[in-house]
Amino acid sequence: MTSQGKTLEYLGLCTDYTTKGKVKISMYDYIDKMIAELPSDMNGVSTTPAALHLFNVDDGMEKLYEEKVQLFHHLVAKLIHLSHRSRQEIQMAVAFQCTRLQHQDTDDYKKLARVMKYI
Repeated sequence: MTSQGKTLEYLGLCTDYTTKGKVKISMYDYIDKMIAELPSDMNGVSTTPAALHLFNVDDGMEKLYEEKVQLFHHLVAKLIHLSHRSRQEIQMAVAFQCTRLQHQDTDDYKKLARVMKYI
């Protein structure tokens, strides 16, 4: 809480009551920390969180190796938290990534990278 008691931060969610009659909810610091942790292959910008081929799955794609599997799980968990609290526009892409937690492949990683570039 700030010294004036008008801003509250909890679990990465910042609730700002400084304007009378309004509440501003943001997660900018949470997002900044996520972006700072990203590998260089997720750098860039995207105008949408997902492409039209989001739900297409190719069983012949190369599976991710253990280090990227851990990163995949870590980022999807953070995105779930973010999408439920302040970034509802990414929920569809994040929900699909949740269906791929047992069988991640390089295409799923690219789809996750697109969400991160959008953020």
